[in-house]
Amino acid sequence: MSDYKDPPYAWVMVFSVFILSALSFGTLASISVFLKPLTLEFGWSRGQTSLAYTVISFSSAAFGIFWGYIADRYGTRWFGVVAAFVMSLSLFFLSKQNGIYAFYGFYFLFGAFGNAMVTSPLFANVGFWFRNNPGLALGITASGGAIGQGLIPYITGIIISNEGWREAYLSMSILYLIVALPVALLIKESPTREAAREMEAQENTDFPLSEREAITWICGAVVFCCICMSVPIVHLVPMLTDEEFSLEFATSVLMVLMFCGAFGRVLGGKLGDVIGSLPAYMVMSLGQTISVIWFPHISSVFGIYLLAAFFGFTYSGVMSSILVCTRMMVTPKFAGRANSLGSFFGWTGMGLGGFFGGYFFDLYGNYDFSFAFAGIMGVLNLAILIRFLLRINNKQKGSDNGDNRKNERNIQMTTKMITYIPKSMENNSRHDSKNDLQPSTNISADIEN
Repeated sequence: MSDYKDPPYAWVMVFSVFILSALSFGTLASISVFLKPLTLEFGWSRGQTSLAYTVISFSSAAFGIFWGYIADRYGTRWFGVVAAFVMSLSLFFLSKQNGIYAFYGFYFLFGAFGNAMVTSPLFANVGFWFRNNPGLALGITASGGAIGQGLIPYITGIIISNEGWREAYLSMSILYLIVALPVALLIKESPTREAAREMEAQENTDFPLSEREAITWICGAVVFCCICMSVPIVHLVPMLTDEEFSLEFATSVLMVLMFCGAFGRVLGGKLGDVIGSLPAYMVMSLGQTISVIWFPHISSVFGIYLLAAFFGFTYSGVMSSILVCTRMMVTPKFAGRANSLGSFFGWTGMGLGGFFGGYFFDLYGNYDFSFAFAGIMGVLNLAILIRFLLRINNKQKGSDNGDNRKNERNIQMTTKMITYIPKSMENNSRHDSKNDLQPSTNISADIEN
């Protein structure tokens, strides 16, 4: 192993995507703050209004696959600029809308050409700027989303209370244009990803399963995981105001949830570096599942804040763990598409959870079943992850039979979820770009032994 050091500009990329994801995810979370003002003004049901979260999630999912392909083929240099402009424009139009179909349409635009371009492609790019502690880097990057989800709804709630919902959308539009556009100009493509695109042959990983199978397992788990997490994100604020708590208190709870989530994303990513990304994903998923069902049953102020903090920490740890899982299981050449596929199922789950949370409220008149449903989805996510881990272990035992030394090495790799180092980064700066894409001499030696 060389004494390779990550380039300083890698942290500029972390900062840039941190800010963009804060603004993007902040918009998603702020939907919960707009639910009651919009239902009161237009007479929409809770389910109809929360369907906007489903629209933005599904548009992000569908277009994310397309943007992932474009990113792998052409790079992500201008993704942030386009996303910043579209996010600002969508919010401006939302401040002027007067009908539910326009409401859905502008959120669709935000998701397809804003959120979808910010999340998967840019996160994939950031991950391959780092060889040392990629989990920590991705965790810090992802924490931007949690900060935005806590801060933007809180600010939006204050503006709504004092000026109205139209002014809130307009203020967000101006803020996003001023902040996001200059930051987006800092984005550059990872040298590893640039080199990978020039290679005709496909680089291999040391992961025991194929890229296709590994991503299939992750996608199957993620859809249920995101159904579980989206119910509190979308419906916690209206649930608390239904219980006669003030809007200011409700948004402060959401802010605490998201700010604790910022720490969860950083520590979740670092935990992936230490114990492995798949075990980290499982641990955080367990915490998320246990906590989600208790929200309708806690009435004390302290208990609400405590539960929100714990849920925020664990659900956010899940999100960064998923990013690290994908980073470790695929090559740089496939990273954009892999992240986009994971995001497709993730956003699908987020959309379903947001919708069903409102649907079950309309059906039963309270949120008890909505949050119980979220807990059931969390259990299904854990069941798939356990089966995935067993599949990895079985594959290792079958493929390494007869070679005890190699088997011992691979079992250790499985436990740590294969802290894969891109072959393009294994050699130090003394090698040229062609040689940088050759297998690590250290890894090759280990296998031969």
